Amino acid sequence: MEATNGTPTSKAGDWRSYERVLLPPVKDLHRLEVYEKNGGYEALREVLTDDDWDPGAVTDEVKKSNLRGRGGACFATGLKWSFMPEVDDRPRYLCCNADESEPGTFKDRQLMEYNPHLLFEGILIANYAMSITTCYLYVRGEYSDWIMHMERELAKLYEKGYVGEQIMGTDFTTDIVIHKGAGAYICGEETSLMESLEGKRAYPRIKPPFPAQKGVWGYPTTINNVETLTCVPLIIERGGDWYADIGAEKHPGPVLYGISGHVNRPGVYEYPTGMLMTDLIYEVAGGIRGGKELKAVVPGGSSVPVLRADMIEGVTMDNETLREAGSMMGTGGMLVLDEDTDMVSFLRRITHFYHHESCGQCTPCREGTGWLENLVTRIDEGEGNLRDLDLLLDLCTQMEGRTVCALADAAAWPVRYTIERFRDEFEAKCSPSVFATGDGADAEAIPAT
Repeated sequence: MEATNGTPTSKAGDWRSYERVLLPPVKDLHRLEVYEKNGGYEALREVLTDDDWDPGAVTDEVKKSNLRGRGGACFATGLKWSFMPEVDDRPRYLCCNADESEPGTFKDRQLMEYNPHLLFEGILIANYAMSITTCYLYVRGEYSDWIMHMERELAKLYEKGYVGEQIMGTDFTTDIVIHKGAGAYICGEETSLMESLEGKRAYPRIKPPFPAQKGVWGYPTTINNVETLTCVPLIIERGGDWYADIGAEKHPGPVLYGISGHVNRPGVYEYPTGMLMTDLIYEVAGGIRGGKELKAVVPGGSSVPVLRADMIEGVTMDNETLREAGSMMGTGGMLVLDEDTDMVSFLRRITHFYHHESCGQCTPCREGTGWLENLVTRIDEGEGNLRDLDLLLDLCTQMEGRTVCALADAAAWPVRYTIERFRDEFEAKCSPSVFATGDGADAEAIPAT
């Protein structure tokens, strides 16, 4: 998108005057009484007491907003809600995914700490829209402090009648259960989350059947991310059209950008989608630390493809534009890397993570993540050869799209695109040898996992 003078402009419009709605600057907003004084739970009251807000109308308003999931897949939330079958006598469940284990991602933690009641209200409205019996709020196991914090506030909601039997004097009854996760990255995958919730080992399920047909304990289930659900009360309060008009046209709304790495002001920043990456790095986050040059950016958590500095000019933070640029929006967790970053060592850390976090169910992932780590480690330690680079790319091909869940893809993409976009750094660490021409390819054993 360009201005009339040819200068790239942000799809987010005048982001400097943006009004924060997910993390507004209100002291002690995490307390129920403060949240209520600032209009909290009025959206829930409206949908429960106004005859115009039947469950279908709530879902339609979310569809109108074009809210897309904030957990990484960017799937249309209202459409996902509509997949739930017709109401019958079976239990129906909502799982709120607060596992948040993607490296570079820490936005949901901010919401749970500073504005937990916006999440609870979003859960309750979603439960009403889909006639949900119970919501399980599945929180990352390492988030012990946040779990206790949320439990304290949830207890207040039960005492006040906002959760439980006949909420706000209506015939709507639903529950919220906070569940401490199993402390594994794989639990963030929606079907693994359900397996863990049932007390099983967190192995991803084969789909179909999809969760809306057969989810937790075999009953209809919808899974939404924390940030996704916090948008719901705002949509009810201000309207779907208001939400759809924020930020990028095809991927609208406010979003929490978690910016980390070599910037002067790392942190979580709320702004519209469609922000220029350069604005986020140089204005919002204060530029590169120490006055150094930018080398690369990982736009949405460690699993999405890295972009070189010369690839981000004019690129905005929305799903469509980032795909055109060669990456993805993911979770909006930006990893900013300066000119001194050793991309081989950076990739080594990432491959170690995915090797450690593979659940081991699928052979391409269980074995492939180990091969990736060992080969990248060998190159990083100066013991690799040029043939290893093509072998790594071939391993990525053998892993991508060949497993039950997307963890193998998440492990392969950083390897593929870091090598392709920074191949000179990898070649500089490799020993020139006959392996570059293919002669004597079997002379040296590849390290075993």
